[in-house]
Amino acid sequence: MSGVGSGFWAKLKRPIFALAPMANVTDAAFRQVIAKYGKPAVMWTEFVSCDGLCSKGRERLLEDFWFTPAERPIVAQIFGSNPDNFTKCAQLIKQLGFDGIDINMGCPDRNVEKQGGGAALIKNPKLAQEVIKATQAGADDLPVSVKTRLGYDTDILEDWLPKLLAAAPAAVTIHARTRKEMSKVPARWERVTRAVEIRDTLESKTLILGNGDIDSLALARQRVAQTGADGVMIGRGIFGDPWFFNEQKGAVSVREKLEVMLEHTKLYEKIYKQSRNFATMKKHYKAYVNGFDGAKELRIKLMAAEDFGGVNEVTKKCLIQH
Repeated sequence: MSGVGSGFWAKLKRPIFALAPMANVTDAAFRQVIAKYGKPAVMWTEFVSCDGLCSKGRERLLEDFWFTPAERPIVAQIFGSNPDNFTKCAQLIKQLGFDGIDINMGCPDRNVEKQGGGAALIKNPKLAQEVIKATQAGADDLPVSVKTRLGYDTDILEDWLPKLLAAAPAAVTIHARTRKEMSKVPARWERVTRAVEIRDTLESKTLILGNGDIDSLALARQRVAQTGADGVMIGRGIFGDPWFFNEQKGAVSVREKLEVMLEHTKLYEKIYKQSRNFATMKKHYKAYVNGFDGAKELRIKLMAAEDFGGVNEVTKKCLIQH
């Protein structure tokens, strides 16, 4: 059975800088681009429904678990609330060759919560423990981690975190806000400091990562120094900046950004042409295309494009100017 300090986590250099799982963002195409230009210490898949993976719709969901060797170590993130299904999914994830499994206990999506998953598990710590143990039972030697929040309606870190640590996950990532706060208030990193204190007082070997409002690697290092956390997970800060984790990379030119945007778009279409709406790719364009003359006009044209061909045509015209 997997437990604390197991698997790839024990081999990672501290501090650990991780790419957060984000629905309709950290898909296979995006992760491959990140792996090429600025690879983090570890990255996650988008979250996938445990119940769905145990249903007839399994084949469709398995594409969310596509990954390449360049992305390792890579963690499969799953959500749900049925312990038996978590055991089955852990066995599947092991067979698929992932390096770890992460349980989502922080997502505020209503549909996820209706299934008792995501942030809803914060309100049911006994079930949360059962889910972790059931996942560990099916994971064999794969480490099992958890991503969560400070609480649901209120901050209950002092009660919630010890319950998680009792189940001995390899790592816990704490988004330093409650579910109710979503991302509407600044992340409270002093509570990550408190999480580390709780972990140390309980003499747990579980790693603690903080998450929230990190827009640079320099700030990530500052948060680690401030909190004593083992690492930081970066989400929205990565948008439009595949070089985020690349400390050797200097200033990025407009031309470089546009060329990588085209590479990303072409890869997305190659992987998902038959299964995903091209509109999902468009959410990246606002981040890639900004801060230069003509950026607004180019964005408008990109949002009207319907495939890589259209994106390539309008972008090439802009590239000539840069």
